[in-house]
Amino acid sequence: MAQVLAIVLTAGLDAVLVAVELALETGPPGKVSVEHVVNVLGRLNAQPAPPTAATHMKATTPPLADTARYDSLRADSTTTDVVDATTEGAGHEA
Repeated sequence: MAQVLAIVLTAGLDAVLVAVELALETGPPGKVSVEHVVNVLGRLNAQPAPPTAATHMKATTPPLADTARYDSLRADSTTTDVVDATTEGAGHEA
C-alpha cells in the first residue's frame, strides 16, 4: 500500500481517499489492489465524453453489403497465393 501513498503526491490526498473508498466498496473483500485504486482514480479524473453532434443529415442511398463481391475478391487472392505443399519440403529428409 506504499504505492497508494506515493500516488498522493501527484493526485492529492482527498482524491486518493475517495478512490480508495470506492475501490473498497466495489471490489471483493480483502482483494483490492493498487491497480484497482489507480483505475478508480483515473475514472474519477477522466474528462467527460463530448456530446454527440445532432444532425438532420440522412443518407440518400443506404449502404448495401455485397458479399458476393467480397467472396470473389477473396477467391482471386487465394488462388494466386497457394503454395504446393508437396514440393515445398521435397528437399528435406524426415
